[in-house]
Amino acid sequence: MSLLGETAIFLGAAVVAVPVAKRLGLGSVLGYLAGGAVIGPWAFGFISDVESILHFAEFGVVLLLFVIGLELHPARLWTMRRSVFGLGGAQVALSAAVIGAAGLAAGLDWRAALAAALALALSSTAFALQTLAEKNQLPTRHGRAAFSVLLFQDLAAIPILAFVPLLAAGQAELSGTDALLDGLKVIAVLAAVVVGGHYLLQQAFRLVARTGIREIFTALALLTVTGMALLMEAVGLSMALGAFLAGVLLADSEFRHALEADMDPFKGLLLGLFFIAVGMSINFGLALERPAQLAALVVGLVAAKFGLLYGLGRAFGQDNATALRFAAAIAQGGEFAFVILGVAVGSAVMDRTLADLLILVVIASMVLSPPISLLCDRLLARRRGAAEPAAYETPAGEENQVIIAGFGRFGQIVARVLRAKRIGFTALEIRQQQVDFVKRFGNKVYYGDPARLDLLRAAKADQAVIFVLAMDDIEASLRTAETVRKHFPHLVVFARARNRHHALQLMELGVTLVQRETFLSSLEVARQVLEGLGLPEHEAETAVDTFRRLDERRLADSLGEHTDEAKMIERAKKTAEELEELFAQDAQADKSD
Repeated sequence: MSLLGETAIFLGAAVVAVPVAKRLGLGSVLGYLAGGAVIGPWAFGFISDVESILHFAEFGVVLLLFVIGLELHPARLWTMRRSVFGLGGAQVALSAAVIGAAGLAAGLDWRAALAAALALALSSTAFALQTLAEKNQLPTRHGRAAFSVLLFQDLAAIPILAFVPLLAAGQAELSGTDALLDGLKVIAVLAAVVVGGHYLLQQAFRLVARTGIREIFTALALLTVTGMALLMEAVGLSMALGAFLAGVLLADSEFRHALEADMDPFKGLLLGLFFIAVGMSINFGLALERPAQLAALVVGLVAAKFGLLYGLGRAFGQDNATALRFAAAIAQGGEFAFVILGVAVGSAVMDRTLADLLILVVIASMVLSPPISLLCDRLLARRRGAAEPAAYETPAGEENQVIIAGFGRFGQIVARVLRAKRIGFTALEIRQQQVDFVKRFGNKVYYGDPARLDLLRAAKADQAVIFVLAMDDIEASLRTAETVRKHFPHLVVFARARNRHHALQLMELGVTLVQRETFLSSLEVARQVLEGLGLPEHEAETAVDTFRRLDERRLADSLGEHTDEAKMIERAKKTAEELEELFAQDAQADKSD
């Protein structure tokens, strides 16, 4: 069959199976798997070369890790170190220990048991993140905990892939000098990528962006991901690590959002192809030959990982519902198991029959993952008597007139004034660390994402009068403003803007009472500087007031044009000239007086 014909079959399977699965409430991942099973060799047999398709589709996982890297600033990784390295490290270590012990008890050689344990200890980044994103649960406590564990697993897959071949018989004779040289080569490549890549990549994207040709910008993005993946593979590391590293290097650049937007269609299509290929690779013959053994292994794997994850969640401070959802999200096997088991077979650490059986176990656990997560959500919702999961703290029913979204420095100052005047308010803050910090000083603040409609309803936004948008994250601020303006149009919104562009974006959403966070303080300093230079107090105040009024008028006039850089530059120049003329007229009037 031609490539075009195979493409049509893949697209047809996705178009039919995914909407049906979504309609049944099973999620798109299960739809892709079902579509792959139908067109695969064990059903209609439209596609036979499953291994090649699966190998190509793994690039979807590579793109997924690139996008994850874009969203992960190094500073953020450091703040997440407890959940990433603490919770994630504990999960991998304990899961591998339990699975390895079970393998030894079943009579496996210790090398095969260890390789199987390391492979099965990892969960599916693609499955879990796709499912959490579809259910809008990535910002929740269990979503962030799952992301942290998956991130550690992706990092851990790299040394695991390097370690498994060393388990093979005869590896003890490996030259220590050769091993040292290989290690130094890897370290040198990583150092060169980190040090040089940060500057070279950003400069390359700046040069291409100046051409204004969007498709070339997209081509450079794909070349960056592909090149980094191939470079890591050339030195014996994971392609996924290369893509992830490329994303991290560009996370602080001005191109982050453009890259996310350009890569998203490719990532989505290739991830869908990956799931279809996994569905096609299900060995139903082996399942029919050993149904009892397969069922026992699948149930044992999912139950063991679920129990360990739940226990770790509670040990790391999660409540019962959060720990259950956290465990349900990542209790399956992962796509890296396919690679690790392949390396184990190639290195003669385990035989092909065992690897095929374990691959089938991983696939079956993936298939069970969405229904398990869905069942967990429904059981918890029924227990709480609510249709939606309560992912955050719920405000205790206060009917306050003011809601403050964001309890950093800006929100706290507003809150202190209101508290001094004995005016009640409800404060919402998405950063758990900030909630814990301000509570130590006696502040009453609720953890939650103010952009969530269910949380705003719980905070009785329908009965409030004023909504103070004090969040410092621009994207979160815009999401919250959009939700409030759409569902609670009666609320008078007073918004904090990080800068002029943020203010214009808020104004586009219908928020008119916007205060740029440094604007007034900067004007006050300017007034003091003028007085320090000897200008009379009234003259300094007039100059600053003239500037304020002109700048606010320019801000209002710029609405709808702020994406056009040329027009913004032209307007800024005209405003500066007008301001100089006004000051000159004031000076002339003072002389004539």
